[in-house]
Amino acid sequence: MFGPYRPNILAPLRKFILCTSHLNNLLQDFVTINQIDQMIRVSLFLALFLISTAQLSAQADRWQQRAYYEMDIDFDVNTHRFTGHQKLIYFNNSPDQLDKVFYHLYFNAFQPGSMMDVRSRTIADPDGRVADRIHKLSEDEIGYHKITSLKCNGEDVKYEVVGTVLEVMLNEPIMPGESAEFEMNFNSQVPVQIRRSGRNNREGIDYSMAQWYPKMAEYDYQGWHANPYIGREFYGVWGDFDVKITINSDWTIGGTGYLQNKAEIGHGYAQANMKKLPPKNGQKHTWHFKAFNVHDFMWAADPEYKHIEKERADGTILHFFYKETERTKETWPQLPDIMDKAFDFIEEHYGDYPYDQYTFIQGGDGGMEYPMGTLITGERSLGSLVGVSVHELMHTWYQMLMGTNESLYPWMDEGFTSYASSETMNWLRKEGLLNGNYRENPHEGTFRGFARYQLSGREEPISTHSDHYTTNSAYGVAAYTKGSVFLQQLKHVIGKENVDEGLLKYYNTWRFKHPNANDFVRIMEKQSGLELDWYKEYMVNTTHMIDYAVKSVDGSGSGKTTVTMQKVGVFPMPLDVQVNMKDGSSKMFNIPLRIMRGHKPLGDMTLLEDWPWTNPEYSFELDVDVSQIQSVVIDPNIGMVDVDRENNTFEVE
Repeated sequence: MFGPYRPNILAPLRKFILCTSHLNNLLQDFVTINQIDQMIRVSLFLALFLISTAQLSAQADRWQQRAYYEMDIDFDVNTHRFTGHQKLIYFNNSPDQLDKVFYHLYFNAFQPGSMMDVRSRTIADPDGRVADRIHKLSEDEIGYHKITSLKCNGEDVKYEVVGTVLEVMLNEPIMPGESAEFEMNFNSQVPVQIRRSGRNNREGIDYSMAQWYPKMAEYDYQGWHANPYIGREFYGVWGDFDVKITINSDWTIGGTGYLQNKAEIGHGYAQANMKKLPPKNGQKHTWHFKAFNVHDFMWAADPEYKHIEKERADGTILHFFYKETERTKETWPQLPDIMDKAFDFIEEHYGDYPYDQYTFIQGGDGGMEYPMGTLITGERSLGSLVGVSVHELMHTWYQMLMGTNESLYPWMDEGFTSYASSETMNWLRKEGLLNGNYRENPHEGTFRGFARYQLSGREEPISTHSDHYTTNSAYGVAAYTKGSVFLQQLKHVIGKENVDEGLLKYYNTWRFKHPNANDFVRIMEKQSGLELDWYKEYMVNTTHMIDYAVKSVDGSGSGKTTVTMQKVGVFPMPLDVQVNMKDGSSKMFNIPLRIMRGHKPLGDMTLLEDWPWTNPEYSFELDVDVSQIQSVVIDPNIGMVDVDRENNTFEVE
């Protein structure tokens, strides 16, 4: 009844409840199975989608566009080219009239003179995977999409290819609440593997097919996001995919979506039901995939892929595709059990996984996330293989299920993923599933690295658009490091329990809805009961640094001691201050910022008066003689990125 969903009642029902927008997908499958006329099916799809997303109408600017793709691809492995037929039903759920639409043509970036090529050759610190390689490509090595025809609602439309963007001028506008059907024919050539997508990567994988088809750009409350592709981040429309890929029969494909013809295809799928005869030279097979409620579709193909399949306790299927070598035959077979345990930890701490499968595929140029799967290079030690697998899997929560505009907010994608990956890897070590030591705070190294980069003067605000950082290092630190620091340091502000609970509420509130920075901060404000706009503004819009010092510890001569602290840096923060006594005892104090309008859970800490952020100094009094005090320490547990920790400790003479 549920199409691609397995007849495991508990898992589908649990995942069904997770997102009401799956209602339209489930009925869509039911209708397809019963072969009702296409027009009726589309009408039902639209009606149910509008019903299932009615909960969003309370926020007038947070509607969601929707897309339904059907694609037929005929692939020629000898020329590395394919022909494509794409039908796209695009639903305009916005309040705006659309006179134009835009498609991404990512493969066009892999041509000499493209914006991606020029950017790589002129930036101060080019990505070594790209450098000047695009500039040196020959005609049979470049990538391209050539549009041979395009219709909207059955009529030809005018269009222009502008680099990696297809600009389409509509004959009639798509009005609010209406849909339009686009039908396109195109010819494409797969570029040599340089960045993310391509053929013949350095580990010998034939095809890593990411950002491989003409893809509708996203339109949201900020308008169109038809950014030229220069190799950074992505943003896409939620939708459903029905994809047929015809390729030589000895090639094996893994990727996004549920394979619909397992018994026919074989290749490790549904071995007990395999009916496929051994492949003949030149014979082709068509692989048929469907994916629901995703914003992209990725696949990879190679004739030498080994395939491992593992079913989790809840029925979720994990797929692993890799090319066997002396190293991979030892490491990849260990991956399924470890990733099964990683799933347990991730779902408990960050939310349930709503799809019925996930696929780890050797391919690409390092590690890159996609809906329901990832491309990762596989010639690694076991620790490195698990590390990249955990990181890319974690992107399912912080990008694939949130759909954040990672071009505008890469730190909400890469940063949150880096934070959660460190937590997950630390837990795997604690459980003895990986070599290495468990750490009480696995983020200390990240804090130290970020402090060093801040002091270098090369940092740029994380409000910068991903494409417009002046250096790759500034982008990397902003997206990965500062984004991770954002979460870990937030524990210092509102408490670990509030951050942990807030992350689950964030997931359950904003999955499938394209959240922005303010949406996340509002969740944490509601969870903690504290005002956090100041924290977001300093972290996101500035490069100001945190630096606090203990200025003096003075006795009054009457059995009392005054501790005076100084705000050296510009960035204000609440403080934890530890007073260590000469008898070996210690006491912890918490000093909130006045603009927080409260304080984090105190535990065994003593609450002191608020510190107004404008005041350069702050003093408090202790009911002990200074002679009994050994030292006073700011932030002893390293909860914040204080760029000069030397002045955090005052030793009493």
